[in-house]
Amino acid sequence: MTTTIDAAGRLVIPKQIRREAGLQPGMPLDIRCRDGRIEIEPVLPKVEFVQEGHLLVAVFPDTEEKLPEDIVDRVRAEIEAERFGLER
Repeated sequence: MTTTIDAAGRLVIPKQIRREAGLQPGMPLDIRCRDGRIEIEPVLPKVEFVQEGHLLVAVFPDTEEKLPEDIVDRVRAEIEAERFGLER
């Protein structure tokens, strides 16, 4: 795919590429030049795992923001399906 840089230096990443890379509006990106190529990749949040009772819980120390309920529900369903061998 081909795109252009506007006069302000902005680049539009085509929708198909954004979708394939999992890029979302407002997502922080790491941009660097390496061997004459420009590389762009999402900045992944730092995560720590904390033992809470008999559970191992993922904690994101750099944010107070909560995951959207629909994401939590989807991940929970995926884990249950994997544990109990259920088809999704």
